[in-house]
Amino acid sequence: MTAQACNVAFLEAHELAFGYFGGVFRKLRYDNLASAVRKILRGHRREETARFVAFRSHWRFEAEFCTPAEPQEKGGIEGEAGYFRRNHWVPVPQAVDLADMNRRLLAECRYDERRVIAGREQTVGAGMMIEREYLLPLASEGADLADTSFPTVNGLGCVEVLTNTYSVPLPAGAQLQAKAYASRIELWHAGRCVAQHERCYRRQQQVLDLEHYLDILYRKPGALAGSKPLEQKRQAGLWPPSFDRIWEALMERHGKQRGTRQMIDLLKLSQKHGSQKLQEAIELALSSSCYDAVAVQHLLNSDDLRRGECEAIDVGALARYPRPLPVMLEYDQLLSAGAAQ
Repeated sequence: MTAQACNVAFLEAHELAFGYFGGVFRKLRYDNLASAVRKILRGHRREETARFVAFRSHWRFEAEFCTPAEPQEKGGIEGEAGYFRRNHWVPVPQAVDLADMNRRLLAECRYDERRVIAGREQTVGAGMMIEREYLLPLASEGADLADTSFPTVNGLGCVEVLTNTYSVPLPAGAQLQAKAYASRIELWHAGRCVAQHERCYRRQQQVLDLEHYLDILYRKPGALAGSKPLEQKRQAGLWPPSFDRIWEALMERHGKQRGTRQMIDLLKLSQKHGSQKLQEAIELALSSSCYDAVAVQHLLNSDDLRRGECEAIDVGALARYPRPLPVMLEYDQLLSAGAAQ
């Protein structure tokens, strides 16, 4: 699910642009969008939203707004947006997620810096370097862009944020702070982030993380196979086939209940080692025809158990005092005497 146009995305795009250009433009021109304009007054005067005013004050730039129904005032930006779309986004590119799409967008922008606009002598990138000298310096830190709320955990282990519910590893009744950004939801409790989800822009949806329910599922292992958190993990492509293979092997070897509990124990290891390392360890165990949870755990900890070889130490002047090798004859006599008895 990609980020849609909203106040947070609008302001976040500013900060990303400031970082790209290496400074802040002293004056920015806008259309009369609702994220910035609360009311259109006479002439070029506008009643701006309180949040936009606070954002401008943080970054110290001025805003100027176009006249309604006068498209010629912003023809340059419309033309450049059309050029970029036709040359870089046709056909529509495919991406794994929003972060991947943003990386591609940044790469295309860097490529476009080599272009020379008709009537200009230098490239776009060279002109940007000249203009950078006239920009305001970047602020020491970004503005707080999140939409903040203080929901309470319900009986299903979820909190409601902007019409959707998100899972959290806290007991029912706990109150926490929810921060909604353009592409993610952060859930904070007692000064630390206890959960983070990709933001969902549909309504009345449940966004569940399987890791938040592992303790409950351990007590009721029969519920894992048909659980909604597992279904969402599969749909997101985060449940590799190797997980099903070792799960089936564990159930065949230890029974359905006990085998599922061992699978849950394996899933808990991702909290410490990460899902990628867990997948690699499981696939390495399967390649060796080893279907045991303890073996997977050993593979995950193998780097910590490995010790470097001892290096020889130069004894220096002590080498002048050689010591004879120990004689084990008396010890052998003791062993012989013990065997004779």
